[in-house]
Amino acid sequence: MNKRDRKTDSRFIVANREAVIGVILVIINFIWWYGFAYGLGSNSVENYSYILGFPAWFFYSCIVGFFVMVILVIIVVKFFLVEVPFDHDEEGMDE
Repeated sequence: MNKRDRKTDSRFIVANREAVIGVILVIINFIWWYGFAYGLGSNSVENYSYILGFPAWFFYSCIVGFFVMVILVIIVVKFFLVEVPFDHDEEGMDE
């Protein structure tokens, strides 16, 4: 398969779209983690508030962030990703 075929093959179009969705999820995860970890964690230790024994910055960035990302991934898989067949037509394929 040459480069021209890859640009017109629907499997590659879907794969590229889903790769972009994956990168967006990673960026959302990083922004969530960074915002809470450094936003709430930049205070002195004496001023920390605690939730379930964890500092609030850790609770929101790592624990709540994990569950938010699990929910986002489930939503993305359920509504945005599509099943793509791995087999290809033998006609017109360069070997």
